[in-house]
Amino acid sequence: MVSISLCMIVKNEEAVLARCLDSVSDLVDEINIVDTGSTDQTVAIARRYTDRVFFHQWTGNFAEARGASFSHATKDYILYLDADDVILDEDRAKFKQLKAELDPAVDSVSMFYNAGEDSFGNVTLRYRRNRLIKRSRNFQWRGDCHNYLEVAGRIVNSDIAVTHRKIKHSVSRNLNIYKMKLERGDAFTARDYFYYGNELRDNRHYEEAIESYKKNIALKTGWVEDKIYACINMADCYRNLNDQDNELAALFKSFAFDAPRAEALSRVGDHFKRRKAYKTAAYWYELALAVPENNDQWSFSYPAYRTWYPHLQLCVCYYYMGDMDSSYRHNEEARKYRPQDPHVLHNKKLLDSKHAK
Repeated sequence: MVSISLCMIVKNEEAVLARCLDSVSDLVDEINIVDTGSTDQTVAIARRYTDRVFFHQWTGNFAEARGASFSHATKDYILYLDADDVILDEDRAKFKQLKAELDPAVDSVSMFYNAGEDSFGNVTLRYRRNRLIKRSRNFQWRGDCHNYLEVAGRIVNSDIAVTHRKIKHSVSRNLNIYKMKLERGDAFTARDYFYYGNELRDNRHYEEAIESYKKNIALKTGWVEDKIYACINMADCYRNLNDQDNELAALFKSFAFDAPRAEALSRVGDHFKRRKAYKTAAYWYELALAVPENNDQWSFSYPAYRTWYPHLQLCVCYYYMGDMDSSYRHNEEARKYRPQDPHVLHNKKLLDSKHAK
């Protein structure tokens, strides 16, 4: 059986750190926690679980801090988590099995990152990360904000998930890091432009976000998946600016890079539904439902856009098209995912009353 070092960087995480460590402490052989300047009880909580608590001066560079945490690992593999991550019971069982059976020749094991959940327990954002890494390969972190591990070799895609359960949100921290990069005159990569665009969009700087996404798309370098979602996210910005023509153009532009994503198809459906072109909207929502789940997808995936969301919109479209049976059927499909959703329940009550007549 391989041995595992857990490596974490923390700062003022007293509200969530114990929850995280309770979910993982018995799965690993060593816990290394690097504090970057806590002023609360984070360090005291960490010391309840390990005597391997270290300190690193925060410089605004996440890759540097994560690298510092990795430097303290002594076991075969490194697992990294954020303080507001947890490993749920189902995934704990899978993790134990993986640890018992992992071939030591494997360089990295990727796991799902369930980065968001709705109130009904549905995953709202999922993507893969190289999560369990062979220490001897000395893989390096890249990027000072939205960083990533530069991994090569034999990589295994597991079905284990790490679940992110944030209780607070740093609204402008990452945005400020990118602004500091600009002020220093740092060169931006295609990846930087994509994530800077995301930060600008999240902070409602839509015009600036559009420009950053355009720079990502224009560069010949960079990951094609980022360019696809740059188009989709740019469309969101145009929608918020009430620029419907450019919204639709941005969505269609995403099709040039690869097969259409459900996230784009559903948004095209939304575009036509807002125009009350229900038949056309239904066409696009049906296409979104036809997109298969891809468990090997590394880029962002928003499962709602190929599951309950198009079903709910199709319920509305078919209602206005006069097809009550199809409307009812799609609402029932949406209800499987969101049984107490007020919109779903309203639709059911309305459609039940019509069936009763």
